[in-house]
Amino acid sequence: MMASELRVVAPVTEKIHFAIGISHVGHVLTAESSSGICAVYLGKSPKQMMASLQHQFSDAICIDGGKGVKSTLSKVIDQIHNPQKRFDFRLDQRGTLFQQQVWQALCDIPSGSTVSYSDIAEKLQNPGAVRAIASACGANNIAVIVPCHRVIRKDGSLSGYRWGVEIKQALLRRERMTLTK
Repeated sequence: MMASELRVVAPVTEKIHFAIGISHVGHVLTAESSSGICAVYLGKSPKQMMASLQHQFSDAICIDGGKGVKSTLSKVIDQIHNPQKRFDFRLDQRGTLFQQQVWQALCDIPSGSTVSYSDIAEKLQNPGAVRAIASACGANNIAVIVPCHRVIRKDGSLSGYRWGVEIKQALLRRERMTLTK
């Protein structure tokens, strides 16, 4: 190869577009890659959620707004307020094969229902994987759409939730309220 044939190839940097809004459970951050929704974060501090997004996607450029992400955010907030309403979102959820299987199982839990970590382990025919399932729930970046808040302890009590047990409780309460209407 001759020097004139050498090319410099710049690294391709992924672009993540995000928007932040407010719901009855607090602030909501929705982020999209070119492949779909890659994050839905819930919390009290937009600044902290943005820092988490930048940490999670450290090789990407995070851009406020654009590419229809505000419309997606509006639909996510609508789904939080009206949990029986389901949108067909395109997701870009990154994880191991096992995590993907757990996240798919979470999507099969109906609104207003809860299951235990051991219920999911049984569904996946892997009864010894209860802790790994809890870890997969904790690694879920797409709150509400991939409803890890519907997973509780075997004794029926609420366990940890990435965005806080208070938010988990509020989401479950809202889902149960809309079932009785």
